[in-house]
Amino acid sequence: MSAPAAAAALEELRAAAATCTRCRLYERATWTVFGEGPPGAPLMLVGEQPGDREDVEGRPFVGPAGRLLDRALAGAGIDRGAVYVTNAVKHFKWVERGKRRIHQTPLVGEINACLPWLDAEMEVVNPRIVVAMGATAVRALFGPAARLTRMRGERLELPGGREGYVTVHPSSILRVQDADQRHLEMSRLVDDLSLVARRLPAA
Repeated sequence: MSAPAAAAALEELRAAAATCTRCRLYERATWTVFGEGPPGAPLMLVGEQPGDREDVEGRPFVGPAGRLLDRALAGAGIDRGAVYVTNAVKHFKWVERGKRRIHQTPLVGEINACLPWLDAEMEVVNPRIVVAMGATAVRALFGPAARLTRMRGERLELPGGREGYVTVHPSSILRVQDADQRHLEMSRLVDDLSLVARRLPAA
């Protein structure tokens, strides 16, 4: 698929996803937060679900976790602008605590309801490598028996001859209270992305 055709196909998918009612998460979400990035990107990053900031802006990875991801990508020598970023679940699932909206883990049915959108994105973007970040993304891409801790650092196989890798979601690092442990977890994320960077085709 040519780049213009892929871009048009992504816009069609985005428009279709905007009216998705396959599960009830759309009822409380502000937007369907679809993926973004260049069609034909060699690398796709799949997060878990939009956070509060992403739900407000309608774009993936623009909140605190997104800023941390930007730092990790830079540390691994990966240009964020050349990466397609998306989420396994396209609507923000949350519970109100005081004035804050706190994310809740999507249910299996909610993950499965969004799988057709993720599959369609992969088909159109056609990345060489896909990285699942966080348990929800790992389940969506590799099935219910997949475990992040067991598969981390391994080269995995996905349909279409794609390579798959798993790592933590950046938001999990933000939740680490101990500064030294948080620094260690950030280093491990950079290491995971560096492994992926070495597998990407030369620019």
